[in-house]
Amino acid sequence: MRLNSFDDFTSLREVVLGSASNYVERLRDLSFDMFISDNLTGARGYYPSITDWRPGPDRLDRNQPDRLAMKERYLHELIEDVEGIADTLKSLSVRVHRPMALPPELGEVASPAWTAPVTPPLNVRDNTLILGDEIIETPPTLRARYFETQFLKPVFMEYFAQGARWTTMPRPMMTDASFDPANLATAAPNIEAPDDPQPSPYDTGVEIMIDGANCLRLGRDLIVNISNANHALACDWLERHLEGRFRVHRIHKLTQSHIDSVVVPLRPGTLLIRSERVLDFLPESLRRWDTIVAPTPQIDDYPQYENDDPIPASPYIDLNVLSVDEDTVMVNDACKTLIHALEERGFTVVPVRHRHRRLFGGGFHCFTLDTVRAGGSEDYLG
Repeated sequence: MRLNSFDDFTSLREVVLGSASNYVERLRDLSFDMFISDNLTGARGYYPSITDWRPGPDRLDRNQPDRLAMKERYLHELIEDVEGIADTLKSLSVRVHRPMALPPELGEVASPAWTAPVTPPLNVRDNTLILGDEIIETPPTLRARYFETQFLKPVFMEYFAQGARWTTMPRPMMTDASFDPANLATAAPNIEAPDDPQPSPYDTGVEIMIDGANCLRLGRDLIVNISNANHALACDWLERHLEGRFRVHRIHKLTQSHIDSVVVPLRPGTLLIRSERVLDFLPESLRRWDTIVAPTPQIDDYPQYENDDPIPASPYIDLNVLSVDEDTVMVNDACKTLIHALEERGFTVVPVRHRHRRLFGGGFHCFTLDTVRAGGSEDYLG
């Protein structure tokens, strides 16, 4: 089918599902520190900050980036769960595309200014934004994911051959100076301030950087969460590029970055939200929609890990559901209270296993990129 995806809730026909193959290690460098924090709304201080992961003198200096090996058992179980997601989607008559797997011998990505271990194309929602008939590769916010969209090239080429537009936003140099330092002043309480950002001959100042998961798609409207100057520059670019085709709405500091475990449109007129506070950040027309406030998660709802296992994702990660259509939602099978809340509101829930969602930083929405849905350029905010 031709690329056509304007929203997150009309009937899903084709989707890209990420790959976890050969996820060897995670790099905890400046870009990781600036990105990973608790969200600005909701459960502040609900889980340990990065400094709590490696306390006291054991914590490594910023200029010696810490490579964190992924434990084999967790990776094996993650791969098992991702394949279960694929099977579920196929059983619901959704065509599932997969990226190229990360080769085991592929070690590092390098630029003139830095090196980083390559991570697999798992959370494919982050570095690509699908708007109608256009693929937009977004400028990465984590160095280790700089070339992640290259693993999706065969899928993108197929859609391009069928007539899709295909655009790449400006690629950042990603030196230490590329990241907005003012972000720290208003960041969530547990964001990790870089120890000593270093100058580079490749500095160009604060650059365009944003993830697709900062955005909420509603037909002809695109809502963009902005929490720093990097995001604001990216929104400038989107406004100019999309002028006349989409209306771009800015919201400010709803979260540190991604919003798809904070506010989720389940169908026209109904939002799943983390808390009532979320409504204060949204456009006025969205505040009139019906809301389902997610039950508060408990730490015991999740697998518990050893002290040296970083847990990037918020405990609210299970709000990161995937709508198959306006009545059907894929939900983590461990979230009994959320399943009950959705069923009470008339949704058909498809429970799917996903054990290590906090450890690997993604739910069903993060792991997928919907490329063909039934909806079009409707005006949901009029």
